[in-house]
Amino acid sequence: METWTPENLLASGRSFMDSRVLLTAVELDLFSLLDGSEMTLEEVIVEGGLSSRGAAILLDGLAALGLLEKRGGRYAVAPAALPLSSRHPQSVLPMMRHTASLWHRWSELTAIVRTGKGSERPAGAFDDPQELEAFIGAMHVVGREAAAHIARVSRADAFRSLLDVGGATGTYAEAFLREYPAMKATVFDRPPVIEMARRRLEPLDIWPRVTLAAGDFYRDYLPGGHDLVLLSAIIHQNSPEQNVDLYRKCFDALVPGGRILIRDHVLSADRTQPASGALFALNMLACTNGGNCYTLADITETLERAGFARVALLQDGDRMDGLVEAFKP
Repeated sequence: METWTPENLLASGRSFMDSRVLLTAVELDLFSLLDGSEMTLEEVIVEGGLSSRGAAILLDGLAALGLLEKRGGRYAVAPAALPLSSRHPQSVLPMMRHTASLWHRWSELTAIVRTGKGSERPAGAFDDPQELEAFIGAMHVVGREAAAHIARVSRADAFRSLLDVGGATGTYAEAFLREYPAMKATVFDRPPVIEMARRRLEPLDIWPRVTLAAGDFYRDYLPGGHDLVLLSAIIHQNSPEQNVDLYRKCFDALVPGGRILIRDHVLSADRTQPASGALFALNMLACTNGGNCYTLADITETLERAGFARVALLQDGDRMDGLVEAFKP
């Protein structure tokens, strides 16, 4: 835990400045513009449709932060910042655009704390199909390593049929199938996302072991007959009552003796650790009308209300990698 002094209190209050410089460059798509070429200030002004004063100060600020390189009056993307270009094969630009949208919600946090009401529309619920596809693709890029780790520590050797609820393009389902060769998996998500999953998974060697199912877990029942259900980064967007409803659907989708796995932030009993989880709870305050991050006791209580037993924490973590299991009697 940081020891606060007047100096670092002031520094923390100003830390939004670096973030805002980066997010403005993302919103202007400057990293894509400069990817693969060095450009003069005048070229950036013309190509980016920017003012001369604004562009000059912003580009120099980005160079000061190490995100751009400035040589002989020309600007280029710093190698470490290339994933912020739409041209990069592992671009995280859609995720950063999502972060830029969060900025606007967080700017209303004072009013939200007063009222307790965040957004009615979940963050990431894109209306533009291209934005949705880019965002879901970026989620796969940033989630692959975490998925492989979660699959390993889940100790799921005895399980044969996984249901990945809200599974996007099957990043976690793929990781489980690669870790457990005898397993099959069903990926359940909204219809547009399921089509993205089909395009990503169909060329892979695991495809014969994959079933895709389209639906909305808030409104629809889940496909049944599974012995393992995964809820990966789902429960934080829900209120406790919404989670009980979802757990009951998962319960019905499991065979007797089946297991549910929940990956999410798991807060300490006093709700202050991990710090990343306590701050992510604020993100849910701003971006949902009922979401939160939960303690093990919270998760246990709602799982038991849905009929589950033998709730246990398999892994603690500070990167939304807490892992909780429970069983259907």
